[in-house]
Amino acid sequence: MIALGAALLLQVAVPVPVPARIAGPDLPKVTLAEALQRAVGVDPDFIRTAGQVDVAEWGRRAAILAFIVPALNVSLDATKFSDPFFNIGIGAPTTSAVNFRATAAYELLSLRKFADVSRTRAELDAAAATMEQQRLQLAFDVETDFYDVLATQALLRVAENRFQRAEEQMQVARARVLSGATVQTDSLQLELEITQARIELLRREAARQVAQLQLGRRIGEETPVEAVRPDSLVPPPLAYDDETLVRFALEQGPQYRAARANERAAQSFLTGQKSTYLPSVNLTGAYTRFDDQFFPSGRSIGSVTLTVSYPLWNLGQREIAVTQARVDRDVSRAIRADLERAARRDVVQAAMAYRISYEAVSLTQVALGAAQETFRVQDLRYRSGANTILDLLEAQFQLTNAEAQVVQALYALNLSRAGLEAVVGRQLFSGRIGE
Repeated sequence: MIALGAALLLQVAVPVPVPARIAGPDLPKVTLAEALQRAVGVDPDFIRTAGQVDVAEWGRRAAILAFIVPALNVSLDATKFSDPFFNIGIGAPTTSAVNFRATAAYELLSLRKFADVSRTRAELDAAAATMEQQRLQLAFDVETDFYDVLATQALLRVAENRFQRAEEQMQVARARVLSGATVQTDSLQLELEITQARIELLRREAARQVAQLQLGRRIGEETPVEAVRPDSLVPPPLAYDDETLVRFALEQGPQYRAARANERAAQSFLTGQKSTYLPSVNLTGAYTRFDDQFFPSGRSIGSVTLTVSYPLWNLGQREIAVTQARVDRDVSRAIRADLERAARRDVVQAAMAYRISYEAVSLTQVALGAAQETFRVQDLRYRSGANTILDLLEAQFQLTNAEAQVVQALYALNLSRAGLEAVVGRQLFSGRIGE
């Protein structure tokens, strides 16, 4: 017992400073809607997927223009020779030659052009769905960081309440020790509780600052950012059954739309590869002007060429390309089918997580009320000498734990809502929190 008392006194003797909190008004503040809007412009993954949509759009335009505009090429070259030669452009020997060429090529008959239109349209749909999927993932990440700031702020207040209660109880305990109503170990127990409360304050303050820095990083700020608490943190109950949510997901979920578009693109690419077994007809026009100086104005020659080609055998390269395209199509089809089979599991899992989180909020509120009342009774009993300090500390521990569970339940509820909307691919609650 002497060693235990000495250890407790040594722990109490070491001062544990309470961290200075960052003043909220000095930090930039952001609402959830503002955070979502700003994150779109700085997130690398979203910018990458948005750029892929632009690339896919140009691919679709190029496939359509191939039916209208021929491929055009213009070149101009000048050559200096060591010995004179007969220049056809001027009809005399010279040591210089300047040539201008313009060519136009147009595919009159090619099944590949039709396949390219279908393929590029599917690739554009896939890119747009992938961008929407990335947007939903980004929204989930932003909400995670945003509510993490709110949660760490609330947990910091819980730690402050614990510290304040411990100090109040210390005053009562000292008065009771001086009056002889209790032993000195009560003060030691409360000194230990105050020290632990200070340590918890340090941890919660550090977690709050890290969360604010992460939110700032997410929206493009180099400094910590304060999250503006919305009027209500509790969204309404889920108004859709599982069958409706599964239908929403399959129709509008970006991951399922992207999988279907990728399958269509793979099928069109396979059709394009098979078109190499058919002949193609190309029309090429060329215009060339010769001279020995810029700009060439000597002799000019024009030509028109009609080419019909039919590849009989190119050492198996065509067969390899067709086989690879068929394998890619089969893989895309299997991925799409697997995602659709998993849709019900993913949606039901996300929906059940939301419903459980919603009920947990109510249950933790009930538990908090019970813990508050228990602490009130135990505090009064300790002041009157009807119980021990251990009973009071146990009641305080249960109260602190209940307060933390309320915060964590609200945090989990909003994250489960964001996760459900990400899986389903649409906003499920009108007047979404923070908007």
